[in-house]
Amino acid sequence: MGTRKVANVLVASLTVAILAVGGARVGYADERGSQQSSYAQQESSAVDFERELDDYMPKKDHYNLFLTYKIEHSWWDAVASGMEDARRQYLQNGITVTYEYLAPKTASAEDQKQRLLTAEKGPYDVIGVDVADEKVISPILDELVDAGHKVMTFSSSDAAKGCKRIAYVGNTHNYEDGAQLAEALCKKLGYKGKVAILVGSEGAPCHEDRARGAQDTIAKYDGMEVVEVVYDQDSVKLARTLTDDILREHADLAGIVCCNMSNPVGAAQAITSAKREVVIVGMDHDRDALRYLRDGIIYCLGVQDCYSIGFDTIQTAIKVADGMMPGKLYPESLEEKTTIIYQNEAEDMLGTLYGVTE
Repeated sequence: MGTRKVANVLVASLTVAILAVGGARVGYADERGSQQSSYAQQESSAVDFERELDDYMPKKDHYNLFLTYKIEHSWWDAVASGMEDARRQYLQNGITVTYEYLAPKTASAEDQKQRLLTAEKGPYDVIGVDVADEKVISPILDELVDAGHKVMTFSSSDAAKGCKRIAYVGNTHNYEDGAQLAEALCKKLGYKGKVAILVGSEGAPCHEDRARGAQDTIAKYDGMEVVEVVYDQDSVKLARTLTDDILREHADLAGIVCCNMSNPVGAAQAITSAKREVVIVGMDHDRDALRYLRDGIIYCLGVQDCYSIGFDTIQTAIKVADGMMPGKLYPESLEEKTTIIYQNEAEDMLGTLYGVTE
């Protein structure tokens, strides 16, 4: 059986089925890939769907990757859409890329550690990880590299500085994203008011960095005050509960900075239910968050180009698998963009990403 036929059979089994493995998924649902392709016909300044493989010629005709991330969530589904398009383009060139794309239902550094230790025993050309907690995971990545494995990081959270991982693809400016969102909030409030910060997962570099950026920015203004910093574990439900509590505790709360994709939705639900006038700024492209943005309940969102993160993760992994080190072929840390969008851009973003505007 030829390489292309084997690839088609294997890819079909990966992409059509969603297999339960320790509370996570293997592969990537094909209907999402088809759905994303239809949306990609529309252009967006925040997300670049018009991606093509670079001119690097892979050394093999088959690659097998292990990729693990923080938590099952639609944010990482968007990353996977870019991965799938890169995989399809490689397949058109006769190169098969298979991968396991795994995460727990609840963010857990210990769970991620165990997945990596299991992957160490598998037949993988590259092990990639979106770091759940840099203090816990970075030493594991060093051990994997020392044992001869090719390791990279991707998505929104890199390992700790000095980690031996080979390369990182994703957001390199989380601190700046948090600062930019907080600056927009402060300006909207006239640089006066009490603010809460919903962080996300404790220890997750991207969430912690955004929170630090927000806190440092707010601290510049005498009229601004951070009254609460809480962790919602990237859960809409918990974010709503925490916001309910904060609203009861602070009758004069003026704003909320949300540092992940889930908490803007939870915060907006709580604000809507309480019928309070509170300015919300947050991260990313959750469908409900975009609807709240369109309706003026959320003030602005920082949208990351998840599609490009996924696409470039696969391209970089191929080079890493081939033994190519960072340099002329690819950077050691590949920066992907974040775009701050406001109410007047929400409807277009809904149409671009989800094919809906209602």
